[in-house]
Amino acid sequence: MVSMQHSNTSYDNIHPGLSQADALAILEAPLGELDAASDYYMAAAHLLNFPGAASEAALLRLVNNTAPEQPVQLARRKAVEVLGRFGCQKAIPSIGRCLESSDPYLVENAAWALQQLNCQDATIHQALCKHLHNHGQSRRVLIQSLAGLGVQEALPAIQALQSCDNPGVRGTALAAVARLSGDRSRLQELEDHLTLPNQMDRQTAIQDLIDCGGCELLPSILRAPVSPVFRMRALRALWPAGAQQHAGLELLACLDTLLTDPPEQLVLVHRYDTEPSVAFLLGEFFGTDFSRSYLAWATLQQRDATEIWPALWQRWQEDAHNDYGAHYFVIQLLGSMDGWPQQAEAAIEQVLLGALRSTRPQFSKSKPAACLALHRRAPHAWASGVGEWLSPRATRNWELRYAACMGLTSAHQAGSLPEAGWREILNESEPDGFVAAKRQLLISA
Repeated sequence: MVSMQHSNTSYDNIHPGLSQADALAILEAPLGELDAASDYYMAAAHLLNFPGAASEAALLRLVNNTAPEQPVQLARRKAVEVLGRFGCQKAIPSIGRCLESSDPYLVENAAWALQQLNCQDATIHQALCKHLHNHGQSRRVLIQSLAGLGVQEALPAIQALQSCDNPGVRGTALAAVARLSGDRSRLQELEDHLTLPNQMDRQTAIQDLIDCGGCELLPSILRAPVSPVFRMRALRALWPAGAQQHAGLELLACLDTLLTDPPEQLVLVHRYDTEPSVAFLLGEFFGTDFSRSYLAWATLQQRDATEIWPALWQRWQEDAHNDYGAHYFVIQLLGSMDGWPQQAEAAIEQVLLGALRSTRPQFSKSKPAACLALHRRAPHAWASGVGEWLSPRATRNWELRYAACMGLTSAHQAGSLPEAGWREILNESEPDGFVAAKRQLLISA
């Protein structure tokens, strides 16, 4: 299944030793000569790193290969996706024919790719519309594609799906009707989707609101109990360009809150019937539902830090250091609570510095949290590194640069600004508008 968001390219090149020639050779090799059944898929995915005529030609041959063997069919799905990401216009007829497939995942990828390619072929539009009546297809992706392509002929069928029992289909239908007809009268119904019991439904509701430009519901989006990645994506997509205030919100205050991410600012959808143990609460950091993780964090904040520390440290060493969700919540917990045992201070400092130095992309959202936590827990260590984290030349992660500005602003207010290592960096050009706005506030303070 294709992810509908491709802004993060951190995972595209997972076979750095594989050349374009190697990938092309794999796709030309007979199935029986492959080292592994997944080699076709791996090669097709890897060609994303080599845009150009040779890669497009190989991927087109794969898309047109209707052999029934599973390795071929799995690779066809990926080839369709990569051609869509390439923007390969000449692939439109071949990808359009994939809509005739009995493989619903190939149809889904084809629908997504056709939207990326801005396909304006009326015959292909009709084929997309036909699938809206097929419950075996991913109607959510089909609706997204048709709305993104502006296919007015699809509007009656999509309007009928605004009352679908499936929240993912219903939500994207509500958003699509707003896009295609301009009628936003039912868009408010998506607000309820932001607190549905299923996290996937909450996440898809945010994407639906992004798709239809639902900036009027931004205050509710920012309180949805999902990963801050989704809320930040919505803020970036929906905040009016150049505005400092919108819908009763203030831009920099929203950004500050998203990076500190306090659970009390969210509308949590779970509650505890009985008082849980520390071990149980720490285990909730590993769950896939962030509402449960935020509830555990909020509950731990009411406990004594000296009571929490032994179990927290043991769990960190065992597995939390290597789980991206638990990693984030442990970092946030360390920064948001006071009263940690004195003998834990050195270990906490090393945990936070390790998070800041990590090069693993799955832990990138922990970096700004670690910067803010280090500012509170070990200000001297923070002062030694803040210049690096503030610099766009040294730090690609814009959220970390913003967090560095937050720390400096706090230090300025407390009268404890570091004497050196950061002032000259304010003269560097800052490419991110959000960071530039925060930096300007610091300069003018």
